[in-house]
Amino acid sequence: MIDPARVAALEVAAREPDPSSLGAATRLRAVAGPEDAAWALTQTALRRRARAKVARADAMLFTPDGLEQATRDVVSAWRAARFAAAGVREAWDLGCGIGADAMAMAEAGLVVHAVDADAVTVEVATWNLALVGAGPASLGRAEDTPVPVSAGVFLDPARRTARGRTWHVADFTPPWQLVLDHLASPRFVCVKLGPGLPKELIPDGVRATWVSVGGDVVEVSLWNRLPEGRSAVLLSAGSALELEPDPTLGPAQVAQLGRYLYEPDGAAIRAGLVREAVPGAWLLDPHVAYLSSDEPVDTPWATRFEVVDVLDHSVKALRAYVRQHSIGTLEIKKRAVDVDPAALRRELRPSGPASATLILARTVDGTKAVVARRA
Repeated sequence: MIDPARVAALEVAAREPDPSSLGAATRLRAVAGPEDAAWALTQTALRRRARAKVARADAMLFTPDGLEQATRDVVSAWRAARFAAAGVREAWDLGCGIGADAMAMAEAGLVVHAVDADAVTVEVATWNLALVGAGPASLGRAEDTPVPVSAGVFLDPARRTARGRTWHVADFTPPWQLVLDHLASPRFVCVKLGPGLPKELIPDGVRATWVSVGGDVVEVSLWNRLPEGRSAVLLSAGSALELEPDPTLGPAQVAQLGRYLYEPDGAAIRAGLVREAVPGAWLLDPHVAYLSSDEPVDTPWATRFEVVDVLDHSVKALRAYVRQHSIGTLEIKKRAVDVDPAALRRELRPSGPASATLILARTVDGTKAVVARRA
């Protein structure tokens, strides 16, 4: 239970415009002890950082690591809805962190059991779960927690060591073998991992779903009770679109640049669903995730650019073009081309009232610089 003195200090700290300032620390120490003041100011700073992820940020408590690993509201709500749609009535969040996913499951009508091995984190999660009327979190290790066969399981293994993030499974907490054991069990199980998950770590028999929010690929989740394979999900407030493999697609078509160029959403790229993202379009290169078409294709799964000019990949030619067209605002995009966009922008010296997007792309005619406008 959080000490009432700390709660009172937190209410005062919330009024500080800059909780990290020396002045804020001095003022708060005048009304609270040094430890309570430091805790309250830290929580205030964490709450403000969390606003981009969670709607209840100003009412919740956080730990620094817990905030970094916490799921965004739109993703946790989508995941909880999947559990509910599968008929899961009771879910165990093993390694619950600050409890963001457990909160969403409780709001979806599930009976939630949140477990974490860190006592401070359990205290924080208990506070947060109370905000949605859920019971307290429990202190314990995931590998020591018996879960009924009829219950669902959610796992979000921590991948941070003293050296930073890792994909070395021996460093995962809870252990990777426990994750695999749950995925192989008859329970309904979801495992949240970073979007850069090496493909060789994806076990057989699961669905791997890459999730995109606002153009950012935020995670990949592994599901053991959904059809096996890969998919991509595009989330926005109140909607979820899922992209799956299209077995009717024939061999990939590779052709010259057409009137339009498409950059697929990162989730579709990571899921290997580039062609499914833009129906009817062709690839510019068999190994690069840029597509093209002569007629516009409306799709939520890709950004469409209208081709304005096509230039040789030459700094001299590009600099001349930028100067001749008075381009001062220049967006530079590239894929599978060894170029530093920031360094190239300095070389091109953009100046003037016009704006453009420059896309460096490998094509059947070699690497080209495509001048384009967002359609």
